[in-house]
Amino acid sequence: MPGPERKTPAPVILMQPIGIIHTPFNTLEDMPIQPKGAEGITGTVELEEQYLAGLADLDGFSHIYLLYTFHMAKRTALTVTPFMDTSPRGVFATRSPLRPNHIGISIVKLVGVEKNIITVQGIDVLNGSPLLDIKPYIAAFDAVQNSRSGWMQGSAEDVSRKRSDARFVG
Repeated sequence: MPGPERKTPAPVILMQPIGIIHTPFNTLEDMPIQPKGAEGITGTVELEEQYLAGLADLDGFSHIYLLYTFHMAKRTALTVTPFMDTSPRGVFATRSPLRPNHIGISIVKLVGVEKNIITVQGIDVLNGSPLLDIKPYIAAFDAVQNSRSGWMQGSAEDVSRKRSDARFVG
């Protein structure tokens, strides 16, 4: 079924990275597929100096969201077979990097902030990923009770053991 007709052109939205994410993962293969599988993996986020004032008070939070680009994603697909399934799914019902805007999100443990360097744990991001934004995780806002996970039936343990393969490469 076609969507509603758009009467005005979509606005052009330009985003510039505010930093870079450094991790031990230099290739997509064999990476954890979610932060659950990256427990204990340490990485750093290097924020551009001009944004240093924005880090004030961040160290009071235990976890943060990192929003970043899947900078190695070379294609887009509206239907993908996710790592935790064998059936094709709509890309918006997955965490696949093959999305139209190649935007990723990860919740990581905040270990420390020193000048423009943020140390985190539980990082499942490819080394060199451009950082778009940081937001604090706030349980009172973000924890959702009685939520459903749609098609995803894997346990937290299943997710923590699963590693990426070449399905989203190239």
